[in-house]
Amino acid sequence: MATRSKASPERQLAEKRGRRAEAIAAWYLRLKGYGILARRFRGPIGEIDLVAKRRRTLVFVEVKAHAEDESGLDAVDAKSRARIAHAAEAWLMRYPAAAAFKLRFDVILVPSGLGWPKHLRNAFGAAGAL
Repeated sequence: MATRSKASPERQLAEKRGRRAEAIAAWYLRLKGYGILARRFRGPIGEIDLVAKRRRTLVFVEVKAHAEDESGLDAVDAKSRARIAHAAEAWLMRYPAAAAFKLRFDVILVPSGLGWPKHLRNAFGAAGAL
């Protein structure tokens, strides 16, 4: 019987940091009038951190925790953008009525220290271009 190995301490810390950033981003969006429809949606190809809705706009959100000396946006490379776009397609297939909404891909950068999250609206398109 195979045993599952535990994640390294570094991976556990990164996971905890990511979950914290996602929680902060969700509250930040709620304060701005968005409703959170899904958290950590997993499609067959990728994952979306947050799916939010405000009025007639559906927003697929990538959340990045970052130190003050890094932009955080560097981590959303072309491969990540394509993965997010594929996961968004899977979400829309599961909820086809949502396709009637205006679609947008945002990035929220959450500082590891003090400070407000930075919300980059329409950070890339469905084709994954930044």
